[in-house]
Parts: sequence; structure tokens; C-alpha cells
Amino acid sequence: MELAERLAWLWTIERIRKTIGLENKNQRQPTGSSLRSTVRFATEPTRARTTPCAPDTKSPTRNLFSPAQPRPSRVPRTQHVRVTETPSQSRRFDRAVGLVRSGQVTPASSDRDTIHHTSHGLELDSAATSTTSSPLAHHHDDYTLPAPRPAGKSPGELRRDSSPRTMPVGVQAPEASPGRYHRRRDDDDGNGSDCSDVLGVDVLDEGADPFDIPAKRASVERLRRWRQAALVLNASRRFRYTLDLKKEEEKEQIRRKIRAHAQVIRAALLFKEAGQKHDVDRELPGLANLLKTNTEKGVHGDEVDLACRANAFGANRYPRKKGRSFLVFLWEACQDLTLVILIIAAVISLVLGIATEGIKEGWYDGASIAFAVFLVILVTAVSDYKQSLQFQHLNEEKQNIQVEVIRGGRRIEVSIFDIVVGDVVALKIGDQVPADGVLVSGHSLAIDESSMTGESKIVVKDHKSPFLMGGCKVADGYGTMLVTAVGLNTEWGLLMASISEDNNEETPLQVRLNGVATFIGIVGLSVAAMVLIVLVARYFTGHTTNPDGSIQFVKGQTSVKSTIFGTIKILTIAVTIVVVAVPEGLPLAVTLTLAYSMQKMMADKALVRRLSACETMGSATTICSDKTGTLTLNQMTVVRSVVGGIKLKSPADIENLSPVVSSLILEGIAQNSSGSVFEPEDGSPIEITGSPTEKAILSWGVELHMKFAEEKSKSSIIHVSPFNSEKKRAGVAVIVDDSDIHVHWKGAAEIVLALCTNWLDVNGISHEMTPDKANQFKKYIEEMAEESLRCVAFAYRTLDLNYVPNEEERINWELPDNELALIGIVGMKDPCRPGVRNAVDLCKNAGVKVRMVTGDNLQTARAIALECGILTDSQASQPVIIEGKVFRAYSDAEREAVADQISVMGRSSPSDKLLLVKALKKKGNVVAVTGDGTNDAPALHEADIGLAMGIQGTEVAKESSDIIILDDNFASVVKVVRWGRSVYANIQKFIQFQLTVNVAALIINVVAAISSGNVPLNAVQLLWVNLIMDTLGALALATEPPTDQLMKRPPVGRKEPLVTNIMWRNLFIQAVFQVTVLLTLNFRGRDLLHLTQDTLDHANKVKNTFIFNTFVLCQVFNEFNSRKPYELNIFDGVSRNHLFLAVVSITVVLQITKDQLHLHLHLHLCDCACPSDQNYQL
Repeated sequence: MELAERLAWLWTIERIRKTIGLENKNQRQPTGSSLRSTVRFATEPTRARTTPCAPDTKSPTRNLFSPAQPRPSRVPRTQHVRVTETPSQSRRFDRAVGLVRSGQVTPASSDRDTIHHTSHGLELDSAATSTTSSPLAHHHDDYTLPAPRPAGKSPGELRRDSSPRTMPVGVQAPEASPGRYHRRRDDDDGNGSDCSDVLGVDVLDEGADPFDIPAKRASVERLRRWRQAALVLNASRRFRYTLDLKKEEEKEQIRRKIRAHAQVIRAALLFKEAGQKHDVDRELPGLANLLKTNTEKGVHGDEVDLACRANAFGANRYPRKKGRSFLVFLWEACQDLTLVILIIAAVISLVLGIATEGIKEGWYDGASIAFAVFLVILVTAVSDYKQSLQFQHLNEEKQNIQVEVIRGGRRIEVSIFDIVVGDVVALKIGDQVPADGVLVSGHSLAIDESSMTGESKIVVKDHKSPFLMGGCKVADGYGTMLVTAVGLNTEWGLLMASISEDNNEETPLQVRLNGVATFIGIVGLSVAAMVLIVLVARYFTGHTTNPDGSIQFVKGQTSVKSTIFGTIKILTIAVTIVVVAVPEGLPLAVTLTLAYSMQKMMADKALVRRLSACETMGSATTICSDKTGTLTLNQMTVVRSVVGGIKLKSPADIENLSPVVSSLILEGIAQNSSGSVFEPEDGSPIEITGSPTEKAILSWGVELHMKFAEEKSKSSIIHVSPFNSEKKRAGVAVIVDDSDIHVHWKGAAEIVLALCTNWLDVNGISHEMTPDKANQFKKYIEEMAEESLRCVAFAYRTLDLNYVPNEEERINWELPDNELALIGIVGMKDPCRPGVRNAVDLCKNAGVKVRMVTGDNLQTARAIALECGILTDSQASQPVIIEGKVFRAYSDAEREAVADQISVMGRSSPSDKLLLVKALKKKGNVVAVTGDGTNDAPALHEADIGLAMGIQGTEVAKESSDIIILDDNFASVVKVVRWGRSVYANIQKFIQFQLTVNVAALIINVVAAISSGNVPLNAVQLLWVNLIMDTLGALALATEPPTDQLMKRPPVGRKEPLVTNIMWRNLFIQAVFQVTVLLTLNFRGRDLLHLTQDTLDHANKVKNTFIFNTFVLCQVFNEFNSRKPYELNIFDGVSRNHLFLAVVSITVVLQITKDQLHLHLHLHLCDCACPSDQNYQL
């Protein structure tokens, strides 16, 4: 490198360092960073032990990089800085450092295009700065930023320069291929005040209902608004399963710090490369030898070898936040304001009772309230703790990504947590890079590093830029990488270990229930206040009597202790009414039913990534489904073939083909493929890996006696055009005999056929593609398509070596796809899944329209749709069955007009699917979309419910989805619809049950308080009722499994009232019945129970006990009524719901036990008070 260019690099790095304001103080050796894996190539593992497989830690870095040069005496140091960034400052920083990363800034860049950086680009907290000034202060972490210092610069010269600086802008990265994935990124608005750039943006109408939020991407302002409007007694419990807005802001700050870390490492690499040039092709074998691996066959893969590597280099895991213990949930349950008041009242009552009546009699009232409060807290904590464990298990399932690695020459899938240093990982479009590493080989490999750098640009990887960072996504192409660092030794590991993994979020239904709870709570507070005023007024005016008929308060005669004691009893009753009236458990019932549903959905092969998707799925009106792998088995086999212009008797019958045609078809199969064929040396069955289409074609090649490794060695790949859903074809250029260039193409038959100007006959002679011959090939394709076969064509052309660009220019080379010669066409059978027709019929009966959106041609799509029941008319025409390009050509208004009529869309691209989703949503549909490819991400993101495939789906598609279908089966999608409807139905059951309890308890206490000054249900009894109503009631009703009846109703409207007319009818009748019975017992109980001859005190106690038991048993029967709000037979299926029966049984048993304890306790107290009265009975 020339001196001027080297000085330009030094200047660039210095400007970056001044932009981020690094100071070289308190330097120490970097630990736990990918600097080890990139600059030093992981030759010095952090936890190296003396193990048989550990690399030689004494081997100096110079053996790998520059054998002729001595090892540098110093390496780039690290410096601890505390960074406080705003989003706008982070953008300036990302632009500054990002231009140098990936070589986008060059010394020859023009000075005309500049980016300005001021001293406000980044703020550094000094040692004297208060840690509380930063939103991250409570983390107490000094994040380590490596700070490479250019030669000849002292630390003092690297301080921030307050004057504006400029940085030249270089040539932009090459444009992505037409079908390449582009990251969807919410642009920061620059205010930096919240995390709206993370959560999304929506418009908030000032007059809108605060308890109405969108199912996706709700703004921070709307989330704050409903929290402020809610009436909450226990905020820590009510908001436990909602998004922590403060933590989201902190997590975003941490992400920016880690990204800064990664950026400076990039700058260090470029700085090092400015001084010396490396030949990665020569150095890679040295690295592989140090790691005792093979770049083609990978590690051995035996347990001992893997354990040694994990011990030496660490596991590909990071410390996770420990789940909260049971004691934490117990403490949070204690923070309910009303329960705190009751505990205080119980303590005061206990003290006054003992002081006035003695310990034998005075402890009862206070202790009974305290025990009831403790029981409520205990049951609440146990229920919440079990929910937490369920969510924790589901979060672990979400993070368990399957990765394809090469071990012992065999491609196998392993968990991302089982990746070790030295593994050779196979990457393809849509995959996540599982760890830090170095590129071994790749074709058009492009990486989206936005998750680490914050930049949305795609970075092309080759041997000039071979370093790969864990956590990034493959945006295009395919290749293999050598893992050099895992776990906390990677920037991704540091990032994941630094931020909380809680995925809590509020759902629309949960927020709506908070609104209902707030309304009921306000009514309850009003009633409690009224009861308090009435009771206090009656007490101090002398209208409240004791059980024996004496007046409780007489002015000037009643003692202060008795007055306080009486007032506390009144306050306790009022507070307890608040406990019962404010349905604190109503919004939490959503969490309970979601946790239960998510656990059961896992058994039904559906992994929920976003809670709100469960609810929204119950409102789905249409499902846009893929064909391959969802409606079909995704088990393709070649059953028809046309080669050399003739139909073969069997797909592998090539006896009549000339060697020229045979060699060309085998060369195209072997080289133009992202799959592989492994032939075990022990004679075991051949193993074929790749996508289902690749596996089918490779299997056909094996039937044609193809030796995969031998065929690959006959020619060398010089350039690849990977398959994508836009072009619907893939190409490869190979060099044969060091001079001949063959360009092979394969893809959608009619598309490849349209590119052909010639065709090869069985003798290998090329003929012109006349219109008649083209029509003959089209007829072959139509015949195969009518048999529901997927048609793939093979074509090739030769190319003069002079037309091939050199290696540096080849990265932007578009493979020529004109003047092709057709070699052959194959038809692959992919049978429909068993039961898919029944699933489609079930959706139709449920009012959910199923639409097929596929990349196959119209005839194949029509045949499959008829077989699945999506189409009933074989003669259906446009717009019922439509081609993607036709729909794409419509205007927005035309698309909206025909969207509802579409049942099948063939030859569609991901953009066509996105347009269809948007049109259907504008028509008022609630749209669910299935997808598996990287380019399906926009449609999955836009849909109301995105359903990614778990087997064939890429990581990009899964991250954009709301639910992952683990078995790729459409029947599982229908089960998700059932569970979504079940969630809504269960919440309605619980609402009906709880409102009935609320109405009955409030009316009877209010009427009794106003009429007599006493309430039949005291504080302890009301707390027990609250326990039945909130926790046990939710457990019984919110966990009802879905029934077939749910799929006979139309979809639930998203704006449909939570309490329907039928529910109001049931609630009114049940409440009137309960209130009538209880008030009758309250006012006429002595006569009905034949207690007129007993003392007034005894009669009232028996009457109130009878009222309490009647009220509780009414709620038990009300639970049965609430099971089936829309059906007459309320006992249907009750024997199958074991949890419901268990809860009801426990409620009844505890009620009887409580009465027995109450009876024995009163007998004991009465014996103590009246030991001489042997005939006293309670």
C-alpha cells in the first residue's frame, strides 16, 4: 500500500476516534470481545486449559498473519467509557464509523460529498458525573470499547476536537439483487425521548378510547395513556405482563453501546489492514490447523472433541436473566393497596381486641382477617408464579435455533447452543450467523449487519472482507464459515447478556379489560364510599345496634377504645367491598388464559412469539397460505422428465441420451445447487441435504448415476446467481478444462423456456427454438401442471472466457441468461397433506376464507387448490384464480375491488403477497399470512397475524412472524384459529362470572347497610369470595379447552363488545336470582330458618352463616352456568375438563372446612366466655 493511501487511512481512523471521543486511560487487555476472533483470529482462547484438543496457545499471531514479521509488542488496548447517547447522536456516529466499515470510505473519495460531525456527536460522563443521570445507571456496568491508537499519536492528541469535521463519502455498496431481502427498519424520529423507534409509530387521536390499542406496533404514547387511565390497586401485579417502557429505553441504549463496540473493532481491523495486506486464502488453512479442524469436512463431531472445544473456548451461550423466585411474587402480591389497609386494620383490631376483651376472646376478629389476607396473597402468588414458569419455558423455545453444520464431512442440524469453535457452518439466505467466524467459501454472500451496527445496508462478504459477526442475517447467497468465537466472546453474546430478555407485552384484549376493570372499580369505589358514609353516620347517630339489641355508640358513654374499634370494623368492611368490587384479576385473566393456551398450542405444533397474536387469530377472516410445505407435504420426487426433446419412459431412463446431453444435465444438477450429497464410506445409504426442491433434483441426479463429488471436481464455479422468488431461477458459471465456460440455469419451466433460443436433442445437437417446438414444450409443461406437478427446466449456454470479468469486477457481474439452449424439463410431485381438505372445510364453516398464494404456475396451483378444497369450480377464471403479475399491474382501487374474490394467486412474488395483504386489510379483513422465505418478511410484518414455518422457514421470516407453525402443517394453522377463539370465549366466560359476583355482593351489602346498619358478609367472608372470584374463578374458566362449537360461529369482531346481549341476559337473570335469594334470607331468614325462638345474637350468626354459604354455593353453580354462555347444556364436556372439576371441588371442600373451623372456634370461645352454661349452642 502506498504511503499516501496509508496516511489517508490513519486520518480516517483518527477522525472516527475523535467522533466517538475515546480516551486512552485505565487501559487493559480486552477480554470477552470479538476483537480476539477478528484481529487475533481466536489463537489465544480466553479459558484455554490443558486439553488434548486445545490449540497451542503459545503459537504467536505472526505464524498466521505475517510469518516474516515479529509479533507486535503491543495490541490495541481497551478503554472504559460511560456513554450516554441520544438516537440522533447515534445516527451520526453510525454514519461516521459505518462508512469506514466494509470499505465504503476510500482515500480516493471525493471531498464534494461530506458528513459533518460536531462535539455534540457523543457525550462522555466524567468520573464526577452522577450515575443517576444516565438511564442505565442502575446497571453499574462500564462497557468496554476497544480503542486502537494510530502509530505516533499520544493519548492527549486523541481527545475530542470541538470544531466541525468532515469525512469524505465513498462509493456505495453494490445494489442488491432483485429478490434480495431488505431489512424493514423503523426510522428514528430523532427526539430520543422514548423507544418509539423500537415499538413502531401510530397516530393517536386525542378523543380516542385510551383502552383501545392496535394489535401491532402500538406507540409509546398510547401505551402510556392507557396505564394512566387505569384504576389500579396493585401496579406491580397488574403491569407485570405488560411492556416495561423504561426497560425498553434502557435496552436500546445498551444496544447502541454494544454497536459502538463493534464499530470500533471494525475500525481497528481496517487500521491493521492499512499497514499490511493479508492473503486470506493462504492464511485460512493455518487458522484451521490451529483450531484442529478441516474447512471442508469440519470437526470430527464426537462427544469428547466437542466437550474439549467447549471447555477451551466456551459454549455458545450467554448468561440469562434468572427467573424471579416465588418470594418475589409473594412480595408483589402483598403490595395491593387494599390488602395493605386490611392488614393494618387487622393489626389494630387485634391489638384493641386483646386490650378490651383479653387474649382468649380478643384475637379472633383481627387474626381471622389477617389469615384471610394471607390466604389471598398465597394463592395469588402461586398462580402468578406458575404463569411465569410457563412464559419462561416458551421464551427458551423461541431462542433454540437450528443450524446446519458440517461435522465429519456430513451436514447435520444442531441447536445454535451446541455450536463450538472450529465448526464449519453452512449459511444460506435467511439464516442467522450463529457465532463470530471467518468466511471459508461463499457465492454472492451478503450479510445484513443491522442488528449489530444499526445500519440497514447490506454488506457483501468475500475473501477481502471475510469476517462474520454472530447475530447478523444472511441477506443473499450462500456459503460456509469457520467459527472462531462463541458465546460471550462475541459481540452478539455481549449484547444478549446485557439486555433483558423479557418479552412482556400488553395485548388489545388485556387493555380493553383494564378499561372494564376501571369502570367497575369506579362503581365499586362509589358503592364502598357510600357504604362507609352510611355506616359511619348510623354508628355515630346511635342507629347501629349490637347483636343483643343494645346501641353500639352513645355519646359521652362509649369509651374511646370501643369507638375506635367500631370505626375500624366499619372501615374494614368498606375496604373489603373495594377489594371485591375492583376486579384486579380481570385483566390478569387474559394472561392466565394466554399462558395456558400458549402451552397447549405448543403441543399442537404452534409456537407463539407475540401474545396478541393469540387474540387476533380469533378474529381472522382470511388466511393467505403458501402451497409448498403448508398445504402439501414438501416431499418432492421427480416423476416426469423431458430431456433432449422427448418424454422419458421413466425419469431416470437416459439410455437413449448421448454422453454430451448426459454430462451437461449432470453438470447442471451438481454445480447449480445449494444442496449436497454425502456418500458414506461404509456403504450406508446416501444422505442428501438441501431444500425439498434441491433434494428432489439431486435424488434424480443420483438415479442418473451421478457421482456428486466427482462431478463437482470436473469443473470449478466462478460465479453464482442464487435462486430468489423474484427471478424464480438460479444460475451458475463454471469453467471446464481451464478454457470453456458453461452458464447453467434452472428454474420455473415457462420462465426458463422463454429465455431459450435453442434446444438440445438426444444426440446433443443444438436446434433453433421454433414457435412450434416452443408450443410443444409448453404443452409438456401444461400436462405436468394439470397433474399438480411442479415443473423445473434446465438450460445452458457457452461463454467466451474473454467475456468473463476479472475477480474484482465479478461481484457485480450479472450472469447472461439470453440465447440459452434448453436441456430438459422435470415434473416433481408434492402430494397434499392428509387432512388438509377437512381443515379447509372447517375454516369455511367458521367464516374464514382460505386463499392460496404460490409461486407455481396457474395450472399447478389450480390442480392443488381443487384437491385441497380451496377451489370448487374447475373452470374458475380471473379474478378467482389470478396470476401475480396481473394483480400487480392493477391500480390500488382495482386491487381492493378484486381482492375479496381471489382464491388462488399463481406465479406470485413476495411483493404480490404484500400487495394482496394490504388490499385485504383495507377492505376490513383481519388477515393471517403464512410464509417461509426471507422475502416473505414484509408480508408477515404487514399482516395482522404472521405465521412462519418452523421447518422450512428462515430465521428472517420467523423474526418477522407472530406465530411459528412448528410442523409446517395447515391443519396446525386451523388449530391456532380455534385457540384464538377460545381465548376470547374464555375471557367472556370469566367476565360474566365476575360481574355476577360483583353485582350480587355489592347489592346485598349496600341494601343491608342502609336498612339495618350491618352487613351480612363481613370482611373475612368477602375476602374468601374475592379469592373464589378472582384467582380460582379465573383458573376454572380461563383454561377451558376449545370446542368444535367455536368453529361454527363467525369470526369475532375486533371491535365487538366484550359483554354481548346474551351475556347481559345471563348476567341479569343470575344476579336477580342471587340477590332475591340472599335478600330474602337477610330479611326473612329468622322465620325461614325457624330461629325466632333463639336469642337475637345467635339467630343473626346462624342467618349470616347461612347467607354466606348460600352465596358461595351460588357462585359455584354460577361457574357451571358461565361455561356455556351461548348453549343450554351447561354440563356438556365438563367431565373432560379436569382442571375445572378440580377447582370447583377444592372450592367446595375449602368452604366446608372453613365452616367447620369457624364452628369449633366459636364453640371454644363461647365455652371460654360462658363455662357454666352447658346448654349453650351456636
